[in-house]
Amino acid sequence: MDITGFFKDSRLQVIPRKQKAKEALFEALIDRFEFGRDYSEKEVNEVLAAVYDDYAILRRYLVDTGRLGRDPYGQHYWRAEKKD
Repeated sequence: MDITGFFKDSRLQVIPRKQKAKEALFEALIDRFEFGRDYSEKEVNEVLAAVYDDYAILRRYLVDTGRLGRDPYGQHYWRAEKKD
């Protein structure tokens, strides 16, 4: 699905309402993270803030959808393996 219409000057303007578009957005966002690398919350925030001002909601979406793993204390994050 093409999500370019949600962006202007490489910045996300609005989080899509339709689930299919959200899923496409989340897949594009998770590609900004490397497998096998440990990220601090600050690093995750910096990556997501480059795309959207409300980076916390994007972080939550990525964790809630299982794309981004998080330790119980919210201090360490990692790109989760795909569940097929």
